Formats: sequence, structure tokens, C-alpha cells
Amino acid sequence: MSILDICIYPDPVLRHKAETVEEIDEDILRLIDDMAETMYNAPGIGLAANQVGRPLRVLVIDLQREESKNGLIALINPELVSGRGEVNYEEGCLSVPEFYSQVKRFEEIVVCALDRKGEKVEINADGLLAIALQHEIDHLEGKLFIDLMSPVSRDIFKRKWKKKLKEEKE
Repeated sequence: MSILDICIYPDPVLRHKAETVEEIDEDILRLIDDMAETMYNAPGIGLAANQVGRPLRVLVIDLQREESKNGLIALINPELVSGRGEVNYEEGCLSVPEFYSQVKRFEEIVVCALDRKGEKVEINADGLLAIALQHEIDHLEGKLFIDLMSPVSRDIFKRKWKKKLKEEKE
């Protein structure tokens, strides 16, 4: 396993819709393992393949909390099947470091995907798992949490981000 480089906004790969995985082979399994190691090293609770420069429909999540009964979740070709309710949650992102904002998400969701063995799985989620799944699936669609912010918050973000990038170049 190895730690991969995480793509940082505004890297164009973050805006590409990820491609469907046609075959779960050794390369995909290695990608999952490398993504998990990268996520833990960051540290984060979720990572989509396009965040490491691979625009494929693969994601990993581990809430890394004692109350979490799931541990590491690796999903291939995940699809949000349904959602209900509404919740605001403060989100951050490994691809948009050091920035957090309130985002409106579904409170409860159902996601269908394949696991690393190629078997169909259905996940009924609420709480932080529902938030993380929606966040990572958005990545696979080429969307970032900053796209879901209010126009005023997004404008503030853009100004702060430009200033941050300018300071890093100096």
C-alpha cells in the first residue's frame, strides 16, 4: 500500500464526473487499499478516487469512531437511491484544506453499490455516515461541498481561497 497525493481545489480532476468501474481487478483493489491508507494518513473520514487523480467511481469511508459499527467502507459505483429529511452540517474536505462551511444535506439516505468482492450492497444511513456518503458521491459527480454553500458563503470562500493561494506563492 502507498499514500497517494490528494488533489487540491481547483485541480480540474475534481470537476470531472468519475467513470463507472467495469471490472473489479487487482488495480481497483490496490486503489481501494491505497485510498484507505491515504485517507487515514491525511487524516480524514472519506475519500473519492478522483481526489487522488483517478476519475473512477470508487470511494472509501471510515468514521473512525467507537460508536461506528461499520469500520472501513469501500464502495464501487455507488449511487444515491433515495434521500429524505434535511440537515445542516459543517463540512470540510481534504481537497479544500482548512476550510469548513455549513452544507444542507439529506438527513437519511439509501445508497446502492458494489463492495470490493463485486457483491451488491445497500446502505441505509443517517447521521455522519449519511453526510459522508453524500459528500463522497458528490465528488464522483464532479461536485464539491463549496458548490452547495449559499451564494454569500461561496463568495467569501472564493475571496479567502484566492488570498490563501496568493500567500502560498509568495
